[in-house]
Amino acid sequence: MADTTYIALAGNPNCGKTTLFNELTGSNGYVGNWPGVTVEKKQAPWKKERDVELVDLPGIYSLSPYSPEEVVSRDFLVNDRPDAVVDLIDVTNLERNLYLTTQVLEAGRPVVVGLNMCDLLKERGDVIDAKKLSSMLGAPVVEVSALRNRNLDKLMRQAVDAARGGVATKGVRCFSPEVESALQKVQAIVGDAAPAELARWYAIKVFERDAEAIEPLGLSREQLDQAEEVIAAIEKSRDDDAESIVTGERYDWIATVMDACVKKAPKRLTTSQRIDRVVTNRVLGLPIFAAVMIAVYWVALVAVGTPATDWVNDNLFSDGFFVNSASQQRYDADTAAYADGHYADKIDGFLAAAGEKGVDTSAVSKALAADSRSAADERAIKAFESKAKGVVARDVPQHDGDGNLTHDGGEVVTKLDSKGNAVLSSGQKLDVVKTVTLADFKKAVNAQEPDPHDYDGFVDSVPTAVTGWLQNAGASDAVVSLVVDGVIGGVGSVLGFIPQIFVLFVLLCFLEDCGYMSRVAFVMDRVFRRFGLSGKSFIPMIVSSGCGVPGVLATKTIENERDRRMTAMLTTMIPCSAKLPIISLVMGVLIGADNGAWWVAPMFYFLGIVAIVVSAVMLKKTKPFQGEPMPFVMELPDYHFPGVRSWALHVWERVASYVKKAGTIIFAAAVAIWFLSNFGIAGWKGGDGSFGFLQGMAAAPDTYMDYSILAGVGGALSFIFAPLGFGNWQATASTISALIAKENLVSTFGVLYGLGGATENSVSMWQGFAGMFTVAGTLHVGAMCAFVAFNMLCAPCFAAMGTIRRQMDDPKWFWFAIGYECGFGWVVGLLINQLYELFAFGSFGFWTVVAFALLAAILFQLFRPMPTWDEKDGHILQSLSEEPVA
Repeated sequence: MADTTYIALAGNPNCGKTTLFNELTGSNGYVGNWPGVTVEKKQAPWKKERDVELVDLPGIYSLSPYSPEEVVSRDFLVNDRPDAVVDLIDVTNLERNLYLTTQVLEAGRPVVVGLNMCDLLKERGDVIDAKKLSSMLGAPVVEVSALRNRNLDKLMRQAVDAARGGVATKGVRCFSPEVESALQKVQAIVGDAAPAELARWYAIKVFERDAEAIEPLGLSREQLDQAEEVIAAIEKSRDDDAESIVTGERYDWIATVMDACVKKAPKRLTTSQRIDRVVTNRVLGLPIFAAVMIAVYWVALVAVGTPATDWVNDNLFSDGFFVNSASQQRYDADTAAYADGHYADKIDGFLAAAGEKGVDTSAVSKALAADSRSAADERAIKAFESKAKGVVARDVPQHDGDGNLTHDGGEVVTKLDSKGNAVLSSGQKLDVVKTVTLADFKKAVNAQEPDPHDYDGFVDSVPTAVTGWLQNAGASDAVVSLVVDGVIGGVGSVLGFIPQIFVLFVLLCFLEDCGYMSRVAFVMDRVFRRFGLSGKSFIPMIVSSGCGVPGVLATKTIENERDRRMTAMLTTMIPCSAKLPIISLVMGVLIGADNGAWWVAPMFYFLGIVAIVVSAVMLKKTKPFQGEPMPFVMELPDYHFPGVRSWALHVWERVASYVKKAGTIIFAAAVAIWFLSNFGIAGWKGGDGSFGFLQGMAAAPDTYMDYSILAGVGGALSFIFAPLGFGNWQATASTISALIAKENLVSTFGVLYGLGGATENSVSMWQGFAGMFTVAGTLHVGAMCAFVAFNMLCAPCFAAMGTIRRQMDDPKWFWFAIGYECGFGWVVGLLINQLYELFAFGSFGFWTVVAFALLAAILFQLFRPMPTWDEKDGHILQSLSEEPVA
């Protein structure tokens, strides 16, 4: 739109820009407490005026191009020329933030300064004079709180008015007379090559020798030589380089601003500083982090998440549910009565009494044993009843559905006296036997299991309801199977995890938004630096706990190309939300819902961290990755309770991404898996060898899926995973489908085993999953853990792979990354399985030798000294393409 007003949001990392952007536009951009949350500019219209477009620029400390995000911000301000700039300042770090402000004021645009986090400043007891600051900066200053939504409209109104007024801010005169004189000479040398409103900006850049910034000017060699004479004279006079002179004088001027505008309270430890003394402690920092993550996963997967997930699984995708509590109670009571041994005690007791009376019971016993009674069975029952008139069975014991002896009230009896009476803890004796008449026998024989549909307020489960709708509409068996077993069995088994994932993200997002995760990055920098990685590498890994795609994108903030490539390779080893269903499935198999294998989830989370550290150590000792990690500098924001709206948006962004994937990629994959697993060639039991829907073929055996297309593909590739203990075609097919999206592993498993109404907390799902790893009736825990470890550490989903491809910007590096991830995951799976078989079963063979050889190679690479390379030519291998870099 030609009449659109563009307003840029600029500021330091973690100053609250993205929170401000979300509040003003209604967007749900990612908000975090570390550099690099925004690595590319984002754009959206202001909610109050749709013709005002806000552009959220990456958080930067300077407009000098030291990092990719600084280039993005500088190019937009200088080249794209927004109508106005809102420079957001974190007042709790005013001195550092003002350094960028002095540069933004020189960019030749109308500028409005927003003083953010003033509420935190007041808590410290500091006072800032906004009017005086405005006077010294030469730009409007507005006190705001992006988190609390205070004065945001006032800030925007000032910015819109400034933009439509079109008067550029002149900038501050923050340099000494000597440097100002030099800048004026340089400005005269540049002359008309620079736009008038950017004349001072370019003069400073020429003075700093910023070649990239001044390249568009196309200055002649003569102009550059003249400027160099002016610069050299100042450098000689000051005995310092030009860039350092500019930086030093900016901070000198900022110091005078601080003295004039800020009144600081007496120094005392803030609440955040007192907390940091504990959580960032060299000794306690890591154990506290481990305890916090274990607590997060325990709450998400056991205490809160599991009951909610159980309700969804057991009701929405399994049995249905009541919306009427009274009907629920009646149904439960009737079901309990029916389940009371299925009246078997009364029937067996009466038949025994009739036999003693000489009545033939063979025909009626056969009729009662039939799964579905025929007309002949009914006649046999009637004939028996007519012969058994007058029969009374006495002293018939009464049991519950679990086989426990009970008294009339239903309480389980644990002790009997010598006469067969129940003795309760109170000493009361109760009769535990019944007298059964012919009327009791008829009632027991004709008893039917209560149907919940006969009660008010019952709602069918999704699979049952959809099956009924399709059958009533005359759909074929293939269509019913596609929808129920394929779509609902695949997508539904993934959606059942939403409650757990929601709780997990609520907790993780709270830790990020309150400021704790930035402390974790600081603590992990100490650890990572020992193993060749910067603390900046941990930030993408934290982001990857939600999704690997933004995690890989966050590696853009790592300046060193070798560290950036390594981090992009390794960051997806952290379990993301898509891997949570796999972990939950193993939890159910290992211990079950009653006891809760809560430790499984944090175990695999920390397995990811260990895998990253081990990989980093090994890769750093190779030529392509050698070198010291870049220094990690970041601020630690004050702890604060997150704004409810930004917190909710943060959670919604992650959960919505999970649901969207379930409705698109998982849906398509589930349909494809259903087709591949239900179609094949009927070439057995006299079949004609024709291709078709296996369930619909009369010649198809019960194990029809073993003859499917998917079975053929999985079987052909299963040899790859046989040493890892899961060499059957079902496990191989699930693993391959997980490369499309990790959630596909569980959805594929649900389709293959026809578990449309079962999810990770269903016994049938546990039994089916355990069946893939059961050998001679014994659960092979090693193979199951190897299966999970491989799928945790191998190449991520297609979406994350595509992001890695763009970040690497080199096909050779991309395929090296994918190959390393898959190879490392395979080796870890091999070690787990072979070592388990050795110690649990005493099994030793060829692959055991291979496992020990690979373990020895890993240990050698981990503990050997850092090698040195001959650099006599001044060249260091920078990439796999063998391009030398001086």
